[in-house]
Amino acid sequence: MKIGFIGLGIMGKPMAKNLLKAGFEVVAYTHKQATIDELVSCGAEAGTSGADLAGRCDAIVTMLPNSPNVRDAVFGKNGIVEGAHEGLVLIDMSSIDPTESKKIAAELEKKGIDMIDAPVSGGEPMAVAGTLSVMVGGKEETVEAMRPVLSAMASSVVYVGPIGSGNVAKLANQMIVGINIAACSEAFTFAKKMGTDPELVYQAIRGGLAGSNVMNAKVPMMIDGNYTPGFRINLHTKDLTNALNAAHAINSPAPFTASVMEIFQYLNAMGCGADDHDAIVKYYEALSGTSVVAEK
Repeated sequence: MKIGFIGLGIMGKPMAKNLLKAGFEVVAYTHKQATIDELVSCGAEAGTSGADLAGRCDAIVTMLPNSPNVRDAVFGKNGIVEGAHEGLVLIDMSSIDPTESKKIAAELEKKGIDMIDAPVSGGEPMAVAGTLSVMVGGKEETVEAMRPVLSAMASSVVYVGPIGSGNVAKLANQMIVGINIAACSEAFTFAKKMGTDPELVYQAIRGGLAGSNVMNAKVPMMIDGNYTPGFRINLHTKDLTNALNAAHAINSPAPFTASVMEIFQYLNAMGCGADDHDAIVKYYEALSGTSVVAEK
């Protein structure tokens, strides 16, 4: 199976490499020639546009920042639909508004193109390791046909329901992750200000009910003062914007998500948008006048 790949950033590039490692033919397209050259050196073919990929591939993966980027890649100039053939499958692994996923899928269906929405969770380390978690929406038979492609990039691929359901699950995930990081930031800032070593508090509670994958991934980074982005604040801000818009549209209350969004707005205003989302702790440090970072 030949797979096109559009969106070769922090997450997309290692995902495309894992497709190659799994034995898939990959045609890569991005505006960054250095990235194309890197993937070609790993065995990929170079593409020149979305239309070019659509004419050469059985399926196309898109891993893009937001809904307008996906729509442009699909319907814009030299986009996927211009070169598409009947039976082509679009695997959109971007995290976008589920309502937009449904609209794009409906437009593509008229052209004989099937679409599944398959956003991921795990960040750059898991993208590199090929151990992402994928939440998938779409026709179940299409999802099953594309499962080997998804499994080459992920250790968990879960079918959630009709098109758009993958992004509903992803937004729920992002709400929980953001709230969890904020809770950890608040608690460990409290511990430090009380005069107790955050590292020892972490070791004491990580195995109990408060422990979580989020705590294990992010609290050590906070203590090290490491804000190298695995998942940037500005991207998480985008996800929570989509989550709040969707929640407001159906009158579903989301006060904790809204609170985390305001923390992100503060951090973006302070120039921290490119930091990892563990930098939520900077907000609490600023309020409390206390740094969680361990003394060297």
